[in-house]
Amino acid sequence: MGYMRNVAAVGAVTALVAGATVLSGATAQAAPNVTPQGVCGSAYKTVNSAPIGSLGTVYLTYNSTNGKNCVATIRSTPGTAKAMSTYVYVPATDEYAGDDGNFTSYAGPARVYGKGYCVSWGGAIANVYVSVDNSNCASRKESRVTTVR
Repeated sequence: MGYMRNVAAVGAVTALVAGATVLSGATAQAAPNVTPQGVCGSAYKTVNSAPIGSLGTVYLTYNSTNGKNCVATIRSTPGTAKAMSTYVYVPATDEYAGDDGNFTSYAGPARVYGKGYCVSWGGAIANVYVSVDNSNCASRKESRVTTVR
């Protein structure tokens, strides 16, 4: 009986912590082992990614049900908050979404409608920036740039 009570107590504490996170409006914070689907949602499938040096990876995901792209920048090793960002842009529609700040695990999600359009996207961790233009276009070659400032 004591075991069941401990399990129930752990479940209650977990629910309280999760609820407090939702109520506080905290975004772009996570525990280790963060995935693009954990940031963007399980319906989003990873369609592209780009390393941000050894610091992490920026992921482009797509949800075929709603036609939206979602981008998340995820650190390789969560820890002390660092400057991070993520963005996605659809040049044909001029739609943009982004997230930036000091985060311990990830930046994002950033979502835009992108069905049938080329997208530009990228992210940064500390002083390493990655941008990808003309991505996921049938006939165009994408351009990737990594900058260290």
